[in-house]
Amino acid sequence: MILAGLIRNDAYFNQKVKPLIGDRSVFYMGNVRPGQRKTLLGKALALLHPTRFEEPFGLSVAEAMFCRTPVIAFNRGAMQELIVGGKIGFLVNTVEETVQAVGKIGHLSRQECRQWAQAMFSIEKMVNGYLDVYERILKKFS
Repeated sequence: MILAGLIRNDAYFNQKVKPLIGDRSVFYMGNVRPGQRKTLLGKALALLHPTRFEEPFGLSVAEAMFCRTPVIAFNRGAMQELIVGGKIGFLVNTVEETVQAVGKIGHLSRQECRQWAQAMFSIEKMVNGYLDVYERILKKFS
């Protein structure tokens, strides 16, 4: 398992995660640059996204799907909008469900992950979505 990203809770990291690092199966890379992130995500079996807060979007989830990588995420925040369960990833509620989902990840289509990301999060789609919102706001004040 490769861990990457910002440590937001030093005490938790030092107590729960750090003891597992270096046992030949868990590695921590720290924050990674976009090129490194693309390589890591593209080669990953899956992105594990066990967010414990109501995340409003989940950019790393979209990035993973653009790299053809399925996502296993806790069913919180915007994850239901981002992940089609059983097709491009899995929505889970517990660590046990996460472990079960890892065992099923090979049944998902990596190409379908990419196609979903392109359909939902392409530059054109995002720009058009923002323009639609701005137009609706402007109409309210016109």
